[in-house]
Amino acid sequence: MISPIDFFHDLTNPMLSFLPKALLISIISSLVCAIVGTHVVLRGMAFIGDAVAHAVFPGIVIAFVCQGSFLLGGAVAGLVVAILVAVFSQNRRIKEDTIIGIFFAASFALGMIIISQVQGYSASLTNFLFGSITGVPDEDIIISALIGTIIITILLLFNKQIVAVSLDRETARAQNLPVFWLDLLLYCAVTTAVVISVRTIGNILVLALLVTPAATARLLTDNLAKMMILSAGNSIICSFVGLYASWSLNTPTGATIVATVTIVFFATWLISPKHGIIAKFIASRCTTTQCVDIHSEQSAKFAHLYHNDK
Repeated sequence: MISPIDFFHDLTNPMLSFLPKALLISIISSLVCAIVGTHVVLRGMAFIGDAVAHAVFPGIVIAFVCQGSFLLGGAVAGLVVAILVAVFSQNRRIKEDTIIGIFFAASFALGMIIISQVQGYSASLTNFLFGSITGVPDEDIIISALIGTIIITILLLFNKQIVAVSLDRETARAQNLPVFWLDLLLYCAVTTAVVISVRTIGNILVLALLVTPAATARLLTDNLAKMMILSAGNSIICSFVGLYASWSLNTPTGATIVATVTIVFFATWLISPKHGIIAKFIASRCTTTQCVDIHSEQSAKFAHLYHNDK
């Protein structure tokens, strides 16, 4: 295993120009997924991350056939499905996760039908499934950074409104909030995060980057703003460590990054000061006169997150 100093030398080696690009696209993907993932975890809609990852498949296949940009093809396909889900999920008789399941399965099936008619797709399909960041073109990095910045800015501007819809849709409607447009905004943000990250992590593992850092932050704080900061910091650090470990051990980069964020989640699950297993065990052994109860009671649908962030 190479030392951290050697890794930094490799990052500045002109012969390994792909390595700093890999680090940069990893950080961009991690940051966008961490911010978007906070709302995904809050709303309890982790399934949509996996769904969108499959929904972009036909767009990427068409881009491959036409020798176009995977980023653009995936974005168009994902946004179309996001709009369809937002429209159909307004009818509350059918639950949101059911609508998502219908459309992501249909999208993936369409992609499979298209790709079955194409010869020589195996290598590109493998990169799509498992990620490949060693050949990311400069234009994709620039586009990802610009689009990621726009998405994060928009989410921060409409943060309280999105949270209000996530907590109670009917109350949000009574307050004249544009529920449909806020739903669509969140779906499009998830789509963007997934499309940016598919090149780094791959279709199979992208859900972990979207959900795990935010879930880790959820164990550490009840404040939404702090949760976003912790999620972003954790995700960026884990991406750096994951890339270093991947380079040192010659393991798949995407899988190594996911393994890193998962290890941090389990460690936090054990030692979190308020919600960790160890802290809960100690609290259960204490009497009310000996120590403070460290169990923080959660209000219905995480309502305290919204109030704490005002």
